[in-house]
Amino acid sequence: MKRPLGLYLAYLFQFLIAGNVLLALSLGEYSQVFTGVVALGLTLVPTVLTRRLSLTLPWEVNLLIALSLYFHIAGEIRGFYDIYYPYYDKIAHLVSGITVSVLAFVIVLLLDRFSRLNLSRWMIVGFIIIAAMAMEGFWEIYEWTFDTILGTNLQHGLDDTMLDMIFVLIGSIVVALAGNRYLSRYSKEEITGRMVTPGEGQAG
Repeated sequence: MKRPLGLYLAYLFQFLIAGNVLLALSLGEYSQVFTGVVALGLTLVPTVLTRRLSLTLPWEVNLLIALSLYFHIAGEIRGFYDIYYPYYDKIAHLVSGITVSVLAFVIVLLLDRFSRLNLSRWMIVGFIIIAAMAMEGFWEIYEWTFDTILGTNLQHGLDDTMLDMIFVLIGSIVVALAGNRYLSRYSKEEITGRMVTPGEGQAG
């Protein structure tokens, strides 16, 4: 079976993340090396889940995870957050918002299939936005904690934080609208049927 181009793009961003890790290692930035290794590991999660849980996740999931993590790692190690501030940071948050929202969409559909939730279309759409904003809230707490305890400069004031959240919200709304349209054209069973092997995921 021919692999989609998006998967090869995901591999490219994984390769770029690995390259940034080597750069950080050569510069002696060991905390960034650790962050980069964790990020690289996270890009492999969809592949592991595919093999262990008999799932076939959409290639967009692999690509978005790799892309959003590359934005973060390159921003930290190569200083793109500062060099191209505030544009790079806002684009990174927009991509992250889209990524988390797509993950939320896939996860809630699979949960619905594997359980007796029987969620309505509007509940699924609402969950997408809530999940993205919740993750963004945790991220901003993480940045504030590091700035407070370690003296880093991850946040640049209230306006910066609010704009970060707004860009994540925009990304989540885009995915929610796309998800709503998708669910109006295909049933939940049809969508998840493409992600699980035949006979799997039926509610007991």
